[in-house]
Amino acid sequence: MCSRLFALFLAIMSTAAFAGELAVSLEIPRLDVAEYHRPYTALWVEDKDKKVINLAVWYDVEMKEDKGEDWLKDMRQWWRRSGRELDMPVDGVSGATRAPGTHTVTFAEGVEPLGKLPAGDYTLILEAAREVGGRELLKIPFQWPPKKQETLKAQGKNELGVFQLTLNP
Repeated sequence: MCSRLFALFLAIMSTAAFAGELAVSLEIPRLDVAEYHRPYTALWVEDKDKKVINLAVWYDVEMKEDKGEDWLKDMRQWWRRSGRELDMPVDGVSGATRAPGTHTVTFAEGVEPLGKLPAGDYTLILEAAREVGGRELLKIPFQWPPKKQETLKAQGKNELGVFQLTLNP
């Protein structure tokens, strides 16, 4: 009996060890402006049919009476694709705005919010919008599952800096 349980444990652990992973690094630059506000930021994956998997939405979650949600629509593409249909905040997805700097988040296959991705072509999308500022959208196309470790990049111009995706098989 113990050996069967041990074998089952090893099978589960080996499956988990080979699950794919998305490691995302994004840079929020410090802008030299008179009135600086941290950007609202949305990160999501789309398949070829434009089906959305929301990975992160960073906004002013602490604002009284959920007023921070009023400006989510400034991230126009995210709002049209999925934001307007969501009841914010979303567990495991919503979070506070981030300060200038480089931020890294990792998503494991089979674990929410990423879940289980079928094999295919996808696009990782990052959108940022800032009060009294601009808006920027960056995209990184990728194939899932990755056959080998691969790092892909996009470069922002104003609201975003380096946007990097590392795929781990």
